[in-house]
Order: sequence, then C-alpha cells, then structure tokens
Amino acid sequence: MSDTVKIRRLKVEQPDFDQQLKQMLAWESVSDAEVNQRVEQILEQVKAQGDAAVVELTNRFDATSAKTMADLELSQERLQEALTKITAEQRQALEIAAERVRSYHERQLATSWQYQEADGTLLGQQVTPMDRVGIYVPGGKAAYPSSVLMNAMPAKVAGVDEIIMVVPTPQGVINEMVLAAAAIAGVTRVFTIGGAQAVAALAYGTETVPAVDKIVGPGNIYVATAKRAVFGVVGIDMIAGPSEILVICDGETEPDWVAMDLFSQAEHDEDAQPILIATSAAYIDRVEASIAKLLPTMERKDIIAASMLNRALLIEAKDLQEAAAISNRIAPEHLELSVEDPQALLPLIKHAGAIFMGRYTAEALGDYCAGPNHVLPTSGTARFSSPLGVYDFQKRSSLIMFSAEGGSEMGKVASVLARGEGLTAHARSAEYRILDNE
Repeated sequence: MSDTVKIRRLKVEQPDFDQQLKQMLAWESVSDAEVNQRVEQILEQVKAQGDAAVVELTNRFDATSAKTMADLELSQERLQEALTKITAEQRQALEIAAERVRSYHERQLATSWQYQEADGTLLGQQVTPMDRVGIYVPGGKAAYPSSVLMNAMPAKVAGVDEIIMVVPTPQGVINEMVLAAAAIAGVTRVFTIGGAQAVAALAYGTETVPAVDKIVGPGNIYVATAKRAVFGVVGIDMIAGPSEILVICDGETEPDWVAMDLFSQAEHDEDAQPILIATSAAYIDRVEASIAKLLPTMERKDIIAASMLNRALLIEAKDLQEAAAISNRIAPEHLELSVEDPQALLPLIKHAGAIFMGRYTAEALGDYCAGPNHVLPTSGTARFSSPLGVYDFQKRSSLIMFSAEGGSEMGKVASVLARGEGLTAHARSAEYRILDNE
C-alpha cells in the first residue's frame, strides 16, 4: 500500500457533517449469518462432545497435533518456567505493570454494608466474588501479555478463587511473556485453545475445562460472536469492536506526537478508528504532514495506512467546547485531551472509556502500565458501559431482615399493593405477619 493516504477531513459547520460523521462511525462488531451459523455449530459440537470436540477443532483451526486435552493444558511449573525464559527487563516491566494495575483496582473494591431502622429492621447489601472466571487472551496475529494482566488482576483483587485462561497457540507457537504474565497475575489454569471452541468450553464446561461464571477478554469476530451467543449461560464483559482513539487538541501539541498517538491505535488492525478534533485547520495540516512523514517509518505501515484511509477522521471544530460536544456524540474508547488545561475541559466530557489528560499522557501508557484497565467499551458503548474493573467480578446480594414490628407495618403496605395487582397469595403471605394487637 502507498505510504501516502488521503484522510477524510470534516468541519463541524459543513451542512452534511452529521451524516458524514454517522457514516464514518458505523460499525457492526458481530457479523453476518454465515459467521453466526458456524459459531452455533461449534458451540453445539463442544456442548455435545466436550474434550473431544475441543481437541479436534483446535487441531483443525490452529494447526496443532494434540491427542488429548492434556496436550492443551499448561502446568503451573510451565508458567513459572516462562518467568526464567524472558529477559530480566521484560520481567521487571511486567511486575511493575502488574503492581500498578493491582494498586489501582484495589481502590475499586466494594464492601458489604448494612443499616438498621428504628424498629430493628435490617437492610443492606452483601458483596461477594464470583467463584470462577475465564479470561480470553488473543494469540493469533499478535500476543498480548498486557491483556493477561488487565483481565486477571481485577479478578484476583475481587477475590475470585479460580481464573481459567485460554490462549490460542497457532502452529504450537507459545509466547513466553504471555505465560509469564499469567504466572505474575496468579492465573489458576491455562489452556492453549482459542476461537469459538474456547468460549464454548468455558461456558458449558468439558471433562477437563471447568465451566466458569463469566468470560472476559477480547478476540476476533468468531470469539465476539460466541461470547454473544453464550451470554445468559455465563456473564460476559462486552462485545468489543475495533480499537478507537480520539484526540482533542488545542493546536499546541507537537504534531508528530499526535500523529503517532493516532498510529498507536491504527496499528491494531485495518478497522481501528483514529480521530483528531482540533480547533485550527492549519494545525490539522501540520498533523497531516507528520502522518505523511512518519508513516513510511512504521513497521505495520500497511495496517496503519488502511486504517487511516478507511476509518480515520480529521475534524475541525470552532472551539474546545464544540470539540467536547462532538466527542460526547462519538463516545470514544480512548480520549486524549491534548490541551493546556485538561482539568478545565474535563467537566464537559460525559462519555469516554478512558480519558488521557494533558500533552504528556500518551494513550499507550494506559495500554500497559498506567494502572487503569485497558479493556474499554468500543463503538460508542461508552455511553452506557464502563472499563473492566473489580466490580465486574463481584456480585451484590440484597439483605432484608424485618423485625416483628417492621414486618407487621410493611405487611400492611405490601397487602394493599399486592391486592391492587390481583396477587392474593402475595397479600396473604404479608398479612400473616401483621401483629394481632394492631
């Protein structure tokens, strides 16, 4: 692909801005009928045949030669061995990142609470961790040890007893940093399986793979489709689309920095979406010049070029307030406030997965070692979704304990409401507790 790409430019004031923006943002993360049908077949096969299906499908899709599930499970000793195979620098980086992720997520830990009313009635909430969760770690085009930390550490902080990791190893190629990250994060068991068959194994359980309560982690279109299909049998974190970054800039940040920030997400895959909103056409020109200059130097320049050509946007807004309003409409996964005073702009931001504040805060830091989670809502779902966190691995149970007096008094209220709904058994159940002396 040519190193020169034509990137779509928009001005908020142009008559067809809304239509153009909507068209560029359109994305359906889970796909066509053919993919859905194939995934359904895989799910049914694993549900019916268990281990045998997982082995057969893994051999077929990942070009492995496993005989049994034992060939597809890695021991704790193997995970510890990986710590000795990576470099000292890599191990230190993983440990620093893990500690920062753990420290940040500890602040999210919810605790149980109770309160008592005047008549002795007790109300409250009991917070408990899930028993067992599954984390999906991609292993196809690229391997992501950072994904291991971001998915496993919040579960660990939440108090989850068992963390089951699945990671595909096409042609049997294992990434030692992924295994080292699993060792550092305290993953319980690791299976070298992927795709819809891994999701099915985690959701339904097999003779070897234990069924989990929730599945988290990103994957390809087959993984996303499978996660959607098994939701209800298990919980899931989200259906993730391509990566996104939106940079709001006041025109004072070094253009090369902004260009590279856009590249940092564009290099994920051809469908990733990089967007810049700036308040000056001249500054956008400078960023475009940086893009043209830097693109030929990138190792993944073909992927970046495809992303920039097909999905990138350079938007001119009249001021930062208008830029913030457009950002809220987009609800980006990653939002950089590359401005002089990001704290002043922050109150205007309503929808974003993660907000990176100031010129020196590269989004890439959030991907690896800042501390907050990098599993974020995509495709505009930041309007109603949040980053993965400890709260995703905790459940809340309501606590209700009436005193005799409280049960009697509220029994009268419940009786009226239940009879108003025509539910006589509800009413009489409450009425039995009304005290005779009232």
